[in-house]
Amino acid sequence: MGRKRPQLDCRDVKRLLRLLGFEAAPRTGTSHEKFKGYGRGQARRVYVDCPKAPFSPDLIKSMASQAGVTVSEFYEAADGSIPADWPGPVPPAVAEPT
Repeated sequence: MGRKRPQLDCRDVKRLLRLLGFEAAPRTGTSHEKFKGYGRGQARRVYVDCPKAPFSPDLIKSMASQAGVTVSEFYEAADGSIPADWPGPVPPAVAEPT
């Protein structure tokens, strides 16, 4: 049987997204906050709907997928560590000029 994971609130998710190199994008007329960044070499957007916090396991899974990490890596980032193979806030092609 799987282990029970702690609930994450809006503040936790925003903090871990910043840790993973995502930045808040300008707000639009919706309740969703958008974070832009790079995950595993691809430009990514993560949508966070703070009125839905604390987030259900399904929403956590969706946000983790949008960020390009597994649910386990998402929770590890919530604890303050990032995945060992995480490329950082810029894609590898941009990080090393030719």
